[in-house]
Amino acid sequence: MALILCLETATTNCSVALARDGKQIALREINSKQYSHAEKLHVFIDEILKEQQLEPTALDALAISKGPGSYTGLRIGVSAAKGLCFSLDIPLIAIPTLDLISHRIKVTEGFIVPLMDARRMEVYSAVFNPEFEQVRDTKAEILEENSFEEYLSQGPVHFIGNGVQKFQEVCNHPNANFHIQEFPSATEMCGIAEEMHKKSDTVDVAYFEPYYLKDFIAG
Repeated sequence: MALILCLETATTNCSVALARDGKQIALREINSKQYSHAEKLHVFIDEILKEQQLEPTALDALAISKGPGSYTGLRIGVSAAKGLCFSLDIPLIAIPTLDLISHRIKVTEGFIVPLMDARRMEVYSAVFNPEFEQVRDTKAEILEENSFEEYLSQGPVHFIGNGVQKFQEVCNHPNANFHIQEFPSATEMCGIAEEMHKKSDTVDVAYFEPYYLKDFIAG
């Protein structure tokens, strides 16, 4: 039975979960527009371990949400994850952030399209089927009225994430279903991380970097 610490810092939601055998046993998270990751992340990790009366050495692996997302949030999360993995000599599991968002909804038909807010009318997006298999590559794209027409023409499409409101303002397609202001959470990481751990689907701690998707633009 694997004990895995899961960290999600790609958006304004700072989220830490502890999973045993793929089941969440503890959670701490706060969603703050001020990005409280630097102040809260290590506090949450410490609180969860103490709550479960565990030492860090009990961990079998650590999972991180790898992006895309906030540059600052991703760097804070990945830096913490790599530091813990190095010091504890445990493997690092990296899970795509859009994959996590797609798991916040369960559907039986159509498509799931996570939309993460980027700059102006831009979002990070991907397309998944009801089995959470990715059927279109991750992109940074400008939203327009006819965006995702290829999928909307086939049936219901569920748009989910903190970038959904942007698309809702320009899309009137009858097959579009909007799930506004859903954020990725470490909760969804628990089961995914367990399956990846069983397959030894891990990354090189020394060389791993967040998946930014776009170059950083200051200001």
